[in-house]
Order: sequence, then structure tokens, then C-alpha cells
Amino acid sequence: MAKNKRTIGSVLKGIYIRILTIFIPFTFPAHVTTFLHRLRGVKVGKGSKINRTAQIDDSRPDLVEIGRHVWVTAGVMILCHQRDLAHYEIDKPVMNCPLTHKGITIKDGAHIGIGAIIMPGVTIGKGAVIGAGAVVTKDIPDYSVAVGIPAKVIKTFEE
Repeated sequence: MAKNKRTIGSVLKGIYIRILTIFIPFTFPAHVTTFLHRLRGVKVGKGSKINRTAQIDDSRPDLVEIGRHVWVTAGVMILCHQRDLAHYEIDKPVMNCPLTHKGITIKDGAHIGIGAIIMPGVTIGKGAVIGAGAVVTKDIPDYSVAVGIPAKVIKTFEE
């Protein structure tokens, strides 16, 4: 397993991203919070709003794409990284497993309910609604409502 070499540029970028993250919970209205997430590298479409208590991955915010007119509500967590357990061994710390990074796409008009967790590699479809507290581990189709842990589609609207 080769370790990624850190450059002075990548360290400074990481510090910049984390400093912006510190200010975000103290911002309002939502368009200021959303602006700061854009500065962190999150791709956010016109008319979208991100609540100040939503947390978007610090390690790779550039892997998050949020479409137009999306509402990311309070307490939402959007994660782009996780441990690769394919390398896990008995009696070894999980922290020894390398991190993997995968992008997240939230398409136009989606609504992410309070406290939902979006896991790496997920696409949330156009107009989809994610229920409060849901843990999204798989793609959610367009115009669907998904709830639960793990999130399951309970309704799909016809176009």
C-alpha cells in the first residue's frame, strides 16, 4: 500500500477548507452558508441552499455535486470517504485500512431531510426526497421518496 505524499499546496488547501468549515455553523442566511461551501470546492447549482448545520466532507468537498434548487436541511452529513475494509485484518486497527474516496451527486430539485447521512458514491435523483434520519447507501431514482436505515424507496412519482 503506497501512501499519498502530501505537498505544501495540499496541506495549505486542507487548512483553508477546515478554516471555512469552522465558520459555516455561525453563518446565516442559507445563501451565505452555501457560498462558503462553494469556496470549499463543493459544486452547488443555482437556487440551492445548504443549512449551516449540514456537514459536507472535509477531506474532498470537491467530490460533492449539488444540482439546482436542492435543499440540504439541518444536521445532514455528506461523506465522500470511508475505510476500505478489503484490507482489514483480524487484530489490526481499522485505522490501518486505506481511505477510499467516491463522489456524491445530488440532482436538481432534490430535498435532503433533517439528519440524513449520504454515504460515498451515491447519486440522489432529480426531485428525490430523502426522509429525516435516513442513511443513503445506494443510488435513489428520480422523483422517489426514500426513508430508513438503510434508505429504501417507498414511493416513486410518475413524470
